[in-house]
Amino acid sequence: MAGPVVVLGDTLLDRDVEGLVNRLCPDSPVPVLDETTSVDRPGGAGLAAVFAAAQGAEVALVTAVADDAGGARLGTLLAAAGVQLYALPLAGATPEKIRLRVRGRVLLRHDRGGSTGVPGEPSEAVLRLLATASAILVSDYGRGVAGHPALRAALAATRAPVVWDPHPRGPAAIPGVHLATPNEPEARELAKTPPGGSRLANASRSAQALRRRWQAGAVAVTLGGDGALLCHAGSTPLVVPAPAAEGDTCGAGDRFAAAATLALARGALVSEAVQEAVTEASAYVAGGGVASALPAPPPTVAPAVVAAGGERIGAGAAGEVVARVRAAGGTVVATGGCFDLLHAGHVATLQAARQLGDCLIVCLNSDAGVAGLKGPERPVVPQGDRSRLLAALGCVDAVLIFDEPTPHAALSWLRPDIWVKGGDYASGGGDQTLPESEILARWGGHTVVVPYLDGRSTTDMIAAARAGWPAGTVTGAGTARETVVRSTAKGAR
Repeated sequence: MAGPVVVLGDTLLDRDVEGLVNRLCPDSPVPVLDETTSVDRPGGAGLAAVFAAAQGAEVALVTAVADDAGGARLGTLLAAAGVQLYALPLAGATPEKIRLRVRGRVLLRHDRGGSTGVPGEPSEAVLRLLATASAILVSDYGRGVAGHPALRAALAATRAPVVWDPHPRGPAAIPGVHLATPNEPEARELAKTPPGGSRLANASRSAQALRRRWQAGAVAVTLGGDGALLCHAGSTPLVVPAPAAEGDTCGAGDRFAAAATLALARGALVSEAVQEAVTEASAYVAGGGVASALPAPPPTVAPAVVAAGGERIGAGAAGEVVARVRAAGGTVVATGGCFDLLHAGHVATLQAARQLGDCLIVCLNSDAGVAGLKGPERPVVPQGDRSRLLAALGCVDAVLIFDEPTPHAALSWLRPDIWVKGGDYASGGGDQTLPESEILARWGGHTVVVPYLDGRSTTDMIAAARAGWPAGTVTGAGTARETVVRSTAKGAR
């Protein structure tokens, strides 16, 4: 593959709540579900991207993400799955679909997230991504991403094969897509196929009508356990039967579309891609569906329990600050680190960072993250206390605790205009690129370096305390380094 496989569309946060029902509610004749487990995963276009990444492909997801805790969780899940997130701003809340299940069967589905939000404008990095993709899957869930004018123009201009997985509430496919993959009810509704006739005849009429209307190279109507019907240039459709399979079909359509896209990216014919997709989707259902196909999601970091300043800590607090500043046209600044044994050098860096914009979000390594980076004896101060101390500083607007080795997932969700590092990057000579620069470039952000104070080091402070040295021998009055801020891109404040 010459470039990444790109999935473009609407992403939801899916949650499966498994439990037992042993009684009825005393005030209403409905079953009471006693929850035993709960699993989060990306849904919609996010699920299709995770499926593609699980096959070893380089996968980038272009989707809209809200400034809320659900959006933060999606960023974490996608990063853990190896999906590069190119997030568009999303007004409103992250859509969530919650399935309440008993012994693997769905008892009730609970949707929340309100009305469809309006996706923001794509960055230049997103448009370049679509131009260099090896294949593109448009996974439309009717929430606006597939209808964005700038994205549709970029899709129309790309030379990559485009697979369009439509939604009845979504827009028409762009003219000339290689393959459209509606399921049977979607094809019938989109094509306005009148009732009557056999199942295969109706599917064929629907597929041919959509192929003509969308000027598509081919349309494959998925038929559940019966496989798929493919209509292309010829008048006779190709029926691809599926191996017998029983199980949870949730996500089977996304698995089909992702498999077909990967096959086209490798140079397969459309008919070969559809046959491969039927096989993959059938194996997916037979293997237990989404519960078995995805790796265990990363744990959710519990919010710190604090008495004072708690309103400044957590994904909800960070999202509210970012949304408010963006709505006012302000500049969002973020920085990150362990901040174990908060000292004057930390404070100097945070104060300098806050001066670069209209808010400062601190991405704080969790206790597990610090232990992974620094060793089992760290942190000295637990994350609850570290977050409380940071939130008490006047230069800090919110603290977001993250559990991963790097802040990349948090950054993909927050999308700060400026990411700040404190240290001697600016004095090392040569063209030293911060590791976060590529992430920031996805939405047009900048990385900068601010000076730090000599002689301030958490590691040295811990060593001095253990050795019983006077504190001044470690943190003594070292002079501030030259007040320099180096930006990796022009125009950073």
